[in-house]
Amino acid sequence: MPEPEERPLRVRVTAPHSAAGPAGTYPVSREMAEQSDVGELFVRSLIRSQLRLAVVVAAGFLVILVGIPILFSIFPAVTTWTIATVPAPWLLLGLGIYPLVIGCAVLYVRSAGRIEQRFRDLVDDR
Repeated sequence: MPEPEERPLRVRVTAPHSAAGPAGTYPVSREMAEQSDVGELFVRSLIRSQLRLAVVVAAGFLVILVGIPILFSIFPAVTTWTIATVPAPWLLLGLGIYPLVIGCAVLYVRSAGRIEQRFRDLVDDR
């Protein structure tokens, strides 16, 4: 009896996997470069986030800054206090405001950096 013939192994041939996304989609940076509606939407979102941050930090700063004279009007005894012959309101306004300004500036810069980093991560073409 003749020996049965061995069948050849079946091999599936496929295309290599690529890092490119599904067909028909573009990276965000390309959308922005072409000034498409999607790119404009991303840029408007970034600007809106930055504006919201600026308004919140400025409003917080103004509330505290306006609160100091209101404090003096509610508690007039504070205006008569002196520390080393310097009136307390002068010290509060002269020395107390600078740490507040620096604190608001640090808060703004760190938060703005976080917003921009999130935007860069979104736009990155990986």
